[in-house]
Amino acid sequence: MKTPLRPGDPSALGDYQLIARLGEGGMGSVFLGRGPGGRLVAVKVVKPEYAHEDEFRLRFRSEVKRARQVPPFCTAAVLDADPGHPTPYLVVEYVDGPSLDEVVEREGPLTDGQLHGVAIGVATALTAIHGAGVIHRDLKPRNVLFSLGTPKVIDFGIARALEVTSQHTRPDQMVGTVAYMAPERFDGEHRDITPAADVFAWGAVIAYAGTGHTPFRADSPVATAARILTQPPNLSGLTGPLRDLVALALAKEPAERPSAHELLSLLLADQPGPPPPAGHRPVLQPALREAAEAAQSTGRYHSDGFGRPAGPVPPGPPRRRRVRVAAAATAAFALAAASAGWFLTSAPDDPRAAPPPVASAPVAQPTMPTPGAVRGPWVVDALDRPGQWRSSRSGGAGNCAFDDRGLVMTATDFLSVDCPGPDEGFAGDQAIAADVTLGTPRSCATVRFRAAGESTYWLDLCPEIVRIRHEGRIRITNLGETASRLFPPGQRRRVVLTLRGAAADVTVGGAVVLRARLTDPSLLAGRVSFGAATVDSDAADDNEVAWAVVAAAEIRPVEDLSAAAAPSAAPGGLAFTDVRRGRTRSVVRVHAYHPKARSVVVEPTLFLTGDQYCAAFGLEPSPEAPCERAWVTEDSRMIVTLPTTANPRLTTTSANSAPCVGSGALVLGTCRASAKDFVMHVAGGEDGALVELTTDNGSVTGMAEVYTP
Repeated sequence: MKTPLRPGDPSALGDYQLIARLGEGGMGSVFLGRGPGGRLVAVKVVKPEYAHEDEFRLRFRSEVKRARQVPPFCTAAVLDADPGHPTPYLVVEYVDGPSLDEVVEREGPLTDGQLHGVAIGVATALTAIHGAGVIHRDLKPRNVLFSLGTPKVIDFGIARALEVTSQHTRPDQMVGTVAYMAPERFDGEHRDITPAADVFAWGAVIAYAGTGHTPFRADSPVATAARILTQPPNLSGLTGPLRDLVALALAKEPAERPSAHELLSLLLADQPGPPPPAGHRPVLQPALREAAEAAQSTGRYHSDGFGRPAGPVPPGPPRRRRVRVAAAATAAFALAAASAGWFLTSAPDDPRAAPPPVASAPVAQPTMPTPGAVRGPWVVDALDRPGQWRSSRSGGAGNCAFDDRGLVMTATDFLSVDCPGPDEGFAGDQAIAADVTLGTPRSCATVRFRAAGESTYWLDLCPEIVRIRHEGRIRITNLGETASRLFPPGQRRRVVLTLRGAAADVTVGGAVVLRARLTDPSLLAGRVSFGAATVDSDAADDNEVAWAVVAAAEIRPVEDLSAAAAPSAAPGGLAFTDVRRGRTRSVVRVHAYHPKARSVVVEPTLFLTGDQYCAAFGLEPSPEAPCERAWVTEDSRMIVTLPTTANPRLTTTSANSAPCVGSGALVLGTCRASAKDFVMHVAGGEDGALVELTTDNGSVTGMAEVYTP
C-alpha cells in the first residue's frame, strides 16, 4: 500500500526520485521510486544503524552483486544498489500487486488451482535463486507478490548481510519471521544456513496459503519456535499430493527435505500435456509454465558477482546435509511425468493398488547425461578407494575399508555394519547398481535405500535368500523374498535394484529375481548406503567373520537410462566430457580431493561464454538473460570418483597473484601447488571449485584452477 512520504524521508537517492512509501521491514524502509527512464522501481533504504558498519557495507555489496545474478523467473529483479552511499540503498523491480498474506486475509485460503500455481511460482523462484548461489533467508507470504496473477518472490539474498554482520542482532535474535523459520535456524551454536531452510519456509508459506494459518501456529513466537522444533505440522485443510509434498518440505532435518529443483520438478509433473478433463486440476498460466520450465533448464549457472563462477549454494552440514534430491512428492506427481512415481493413476489414493507390470532395465555401462535435462543426482564410484564412500570403524560391529577388490565391509558378533556413502539423498524412479561378492556362508550384503529419519528400506543379498524389507520406528516388515543360490561365497555378481513408482525390482546377472511393492508413502526419498550382516546358516562356521565386497557402484535416475543414450537430444549439440575414458581435457567441479588415497570426486561441467550459453539453450538476449556474462556454467549432476596419478600436476592462481594467472580463452592458474595447498586453496570448499581437469584413461594427471578476471 502506497502512503505519502513522511517528514525527514529523502526525496531522492542517487538517480532515483522517491514518490511514496511502500512499507517498512527489518532491513529498513521501502519507497516507490522513479528511475532516469521513468521506470517505477522499489527502493529499499537500509536502517541508519547498519549504515555505519564497514563489515555490513562490504557484505551488503557482495550480496547485492550475487543477487543480481538471479534470473527473472518468478522473482523481482535486483536492478541497482549503492552500498557506498551515506544511506545504503537497493533498487529492485516494482511489482504493483498485493502480497500473498493480503490476498489470504482478504479472500481466505486459496483454491486448489490458485494454490498449485503459487506453489509452482514460489518453487520456480527458489530454483532460480538457489541456482545463482543465493539463499533467501526470509521467505514469507509478505515477500510473495502478485503481478497480473503470477507470483513473484522479493527480498532474496540480502538478509545474509544483516544476519551475518550486524552487531545490533543479539545471539537470541535473527533475521526472519519465526513462523516460517526452519528448526536449524534456532540452533545458536550452528548458524550455517543452507537452501534447505528456504525449502522449509516454502512448505510453511504454501501451508498458510492453503489453510489460512501457519503450520506451527501458537500464542507467541517462543511457543511457535518450540512447536517448530518438536511438533509435527498442522496441515489440516490441505489434501492430496500437495499436502504430502508440503509435509516433506517441513521435515525437521534439512537432509530429509527436497531441494527447490525437486519441488519444482515434482509440482510440474502434475501438469503434463494437454488440458485435463473437467473436474481435474486446472492448467497453469502459460507465463508461469514458461518461467518454471526455463528455471528448470537454465537455473544452474552460477556467479559470485565478480565474473567468477561460484558453484552451487553451499550444502548443509556433513552427514545430514541438505538432500538435493531429497524428498520426492507423491502419487499423482509421479505417474504424470515418470520422474517420481508412487501410486497407480487408476486409484491414486488406494494403498492396496498393485504396482503396474515393470520391465526391469539393468544399468549398463554409465553414459553421460544430457545437458539441460531435469535430473536427480547421479553417482558413479568404483569403490576401490575413498571417494564418495568412506572407510569407517564401528567398534565391535565391524568396519568398512578399501582394497583393490572394492569396499570391504566386515560384520562381527552377529551384528551388521553400514558403510557411509553420499550425503546426497535420492528420490523418485532410480536404479542402484553394484558388483557384490559375499565372503563366507554366513555373510550377507545389504543395500540400504530411501533411508530417512528412523525409517528405511533394506535389500538383503544372502547365500540362500534375496529379500526386501521395510524398517520403521516400531517394526520390521518383510516385503518380499525369494530363495536362491545366486551368491555363493567368492562369486562376484552384478546387482541392480530398480525403483519405479511403488515397484522394486532386483536384477542379478541381468535376470529379475525378485519383485516387491514399497509400502511406506512417507519414504519417497533418502540416502543410499552399502553394508554387511551376519546370518545364521547350517553351513556356516560360528567362528567365521561375515564380510562382503561391493564395487563399481552407480546410482542414477531411471528416466535417464534412455535419455543418456541419445546425445543428439542435447541442446545445441552440447555434450559433457566423459572423463572416465581416453585422454580428456575439460572443466569440472571438484567436490573432494583425497591426495593420500589418490582420488578426486568431480562433476563434469559445461563452461561457456554467455553468448554461447544463450545460443545453446535458445535464450533471447535481454538485460536479465545471462547472454552478456563473461562465463556461464551448466552442471551435469553426475558425480564421479576418479583415481589420480602419483603426482598429478596441480596449479592455482595463488590468491589471484598476477604471475600465477595464465591467458587465453580459458584463464587458468599457472603456479604449481602442493597437494595440501591445492586442497586448502581450491578443493577445500563446499561449493565445488572449477578446475581444468586432464585425464589419461580415466586417471587424473592434472588439475588447474579456473580463473576469470
